[in-house]
Amino acid sequence: MSEIPLSPIGREEIHKLESALLVGSIFRREVLEALRNPEERTTWVDSLAVAAAALAREKAKMSVTQIAEELGRTEATIRNHLQGKTKAGQIVRETYERLTREGLKIETQVAELEEERRKREELEKKLGELKSQLTRLLESL
Repeated sequence: MSEIPLSPIGREEIHKLESALLVGSIFRREVLEALRNPEERTTWVDSLAVAAAALAREKAKMSVTQIAEELGRTEATIRNHLQGKTKAGQIVRETYERLTREGLKIETQVAELEEERRKREELEKKLGELKSQLTRLLESL
């Protein structure tokens, strides 16, 4: 991703910041854990998307009324996200603050995910081997 505009001007920059906030938020450990639950997945992604869109537009100096109209949400919903009264709003704001300090570091998170996937696959393999051994032991009894 090219440079992220932290105070966007115009639609293109708003969308760049919005995308960075959404991606940066989704790849956070606590969000990835929450996304494992299929019943909550859609709600989480939608809430994060609205919070990211709202914050990007706020940083572009749009009013709460304008943001609510553009996103098709109530002003109360937008305020709650922007004030961090929702978990999604808190996460997106923290992601923005991290962006201002460090930039977007998805590569590190992707590497961590790959390492976790590799460990899980190793454990699944060992579990399969143990199941086979247990089955053989039970059959011999």
